[in-house]
This record gives sequence, structure tokens and C-alpha cells, in this order.
Amino acid sequence: MSTSQDPKKNATRLDKWLWAARFYRTRAIAKQMIDGGKVFYNGQRTKSGKAVSIGDIIKIRQGFEEKEVTVIALADKRSDATFAQTLYQESKQSIATREKNSLARKQGILLSPASDTKPDKKQRRKLREFKERI
Repeated sequence: MSTSQDPKKNATRLDKWLWAARFYRTRAIAKQMIDGGKVFYNGQRTKSGKAVSIGDIIKIRQGFEEKEVTVIALADKRSDATFAQTLYQESKQSIATREKNSLARKQGILLSPASDTKPDKKQRRKLREFKERI
């Protein structure tokens, strides 16, 4: 539980912080996600060695979910989940968006067409062919 609060070391590597905050299981996976463009640091793509400091905004995509968090503490080592949650604060807008998308996924709205009319004969044939192909 070594937090970096001393004035000499007021920053830590992005991949190390993501790992310590328990967004990813290993530093290698965190590095892959950063290099793959799944993590944005202050609105821009970045490298895994980027120094993170308090007050920075990090946007993380994990599967269907996208989180926008603000760094409120730094850590070099991984600890339990309750400590990891003290390292960041998720924005209210991010929480609301995640809940809305989760509800839409549960109801199947995201995958269904946004049409109020029934499909015509040609569209029904295409749907039937698609379903039978699977």
C-alpha cells in the first residue's frame, strides 16, 4: 500500500497506476490496452510510460463500458479493492451513461432497429435468412 505522496515523486506510470487501481489484472494487459487505443489520457491517446499526476482525467474502455475517471491519489503497488477505489473518482456523467447503456443492453434496444413500423416482405426474408444462417 505504498502511495506516492512525497514531493519528489508526485507522478507514476500510467500502466502501473491502471494496474494498481485494478482496472486491469496485469501491467502487461494495461500496456496492451493503452497501446491499442482503449485508454485516453486527458483526451488524447498516450504511451504506457506517461506520468500520471493527481487531477488528470483518464477515459477507459472495457468491453461495452466506458469510464471517465479523475485521478485523486497515486499508487505504485497493487492492493485490495477498497484501497484501489480510493485512487480515482468516476464522473457523474460517466456513471449515468454506463447505467443508461446497461439498461438498454438488458432490454435489447441497442441491437434492435429503431423503427416503429413492421418490416416489409423483403426485410422479413432477409431477417429470416440471417437467423437461419446462424
